[in-house]
Amino acid sequence: MFLHMGRNIITKSNDIIGIFDIETSTISNITREFLLKAQKSGGVVNVSEKMPKSFILCGDKNKSKVFISQISTSTLLKRSFFREHGNFQEG
Repeated sequence: MFLHMGRNIITKSNDIIGIFDIETSTISNITREFLLKAQKSGGVVNVSEKMPKSFILCGDKNKSKVFISQISTSTLLKRSFFREHGNFQEG
């Protein structure tokens, strides 16, 4: 299955390592350092046309890429669950 992340960018669901809220996850120094290193190495792709709300870490232990998205984590999770299971129910 695939997940649309913004700006017509999609990725395979199997390639997703994690979906993170920008505001809450960047409180941690470790996360900020990780994102800075990823940006310096060219591993960050901004697919956000507006204020970013989330980032999606894709890849494997040998190579990863970070996608910055304007789509909220809850919406991304709903999309990925819906696509994989055919329906979505909160609760």
